[in-house]
Amino acid sequence: MNILSEDVKKGVPAPEGYMKAAVYKGHKDLKLVYKPIPKAEPGEVVIKTTSTTICGTDIHILHGEHPVEENRTLGHEHVGIIHEIGEGVEGVNIGDRVMCGSCTPCGSCFYCQKGLPSQCIGPENDFSSPGGWRLGNTVDGTHAEYFKMPFPQFNLTKIPDELTDNDVLMLTDIGSTGIAAAENAKIQIGDIVAVFACGPVGLCSIAGARLKGASLIIAVDGNQERLNMAKQMGADIALNFTEVDVVEEIMKLSQGRGVDIAIEALGKEETFQNCLKVIRRGGCISSVGIYSGHIQIPIEHFASGMGDHKIVTTLCPGGRERMSQLLSLVEQSRIDFSPMITHSFNIDDVEEAYYLFEKAEDNVIKAVITF
Repeated sequence: MNILSEDVKKGVPAPEGYMKAAVYKGHKDLKLVYKPIPKAEPGEVVIKTTSTTICGTDIHILHGEHPVEENRTLGHEHVGIIHEIGEGVEGVNIGDRVMCGSCTPCGSCFYCQKGLPSQCIGPENDFSSPGGWRLGNTVDGTHAEYFKMPFPQFNLTKIPDELTDNDVLMLTDIGSTGIAAAENAKIQIGDIVAVFACGPVGLCSIAGARLKGASLIIAVDGNQERLNMAKQMGADIALNFTEVDVVEEIMKLSQGRGVDIAIEALGKEETFQNCLKVIRRGGCISSVGIYSGHIQIPIEHFASGMGDHKIVTTLCPGGRERMSQLLSLVEQSRIDFSPMITHSFNIDDVEEAYYLFEKAEDNVIKAVITF
């Protein structure tokens, strides 16, 4: 049974057999509680968390915009150490530093075999399943001292000794997602790309567009600190929508043609509409924001349906090979997401960390929770 957060004394270890965990208790209600430390059954591993972060999706959950069960431990971005190994799991040892993507494919279901691991429905092929995002969604997540990693044989990824937690932490979700937003848009060498919203995923999308060979990357946001970070991530031009008409400026920068690719990284009607306004005929909107309301496509901004436009969506790709590919980019200094980590909290202060991130105070981009 959980012990409510008022009984979790700051700086005091959990009772024997229990751990501290940040759980969803209902609408806008997050609590730090004691929960039993999970045990590794056959085919399972238990990870001792060393670092984890708060994602915008965690905030959507708190606001009731994505339903999860009460008492669900939140969190899906993490780095940890193998604590316990169940029977049948091979190739790893207790004490190994590991990570996995926020989507944890089984490797054998219909969607995994179709090359869509983010949509994994499990080996039972349950087509009513919500998909491959499990941690902090359909199973307990990483905002705890220990967690179980789903389908470890397909997802467990060892971290090279020379890389720190901060070097790789962003890869588990926003890094993989942002880069995938650029990949799925099929950016070509020399393309013009506009990225609307320079939050964590938008910043990673900028890095992805640079990796794919875009010749001009335009970042759009209303926060100057985030626009400065966008330049650091690879944007050529940063437009502050509180100071200029960004649609007008983007059309000027593209000689009136429109951009080849517009990446929507916020999940708001206004940014989606602006993407429609600035893409050229035959252009693509790569939508990677999580929408909590209705999105409309005005016919006047969609060339009356005759503009050969494309709209693609992206959920974080998962699997061990995906993580290994991203780790190699970090090892070869092709990407560096560590500057996005602006704040650090201990698990005892997780409620304060959530508040700061939700309110976007103190120019926070990503807040790391340590143990």
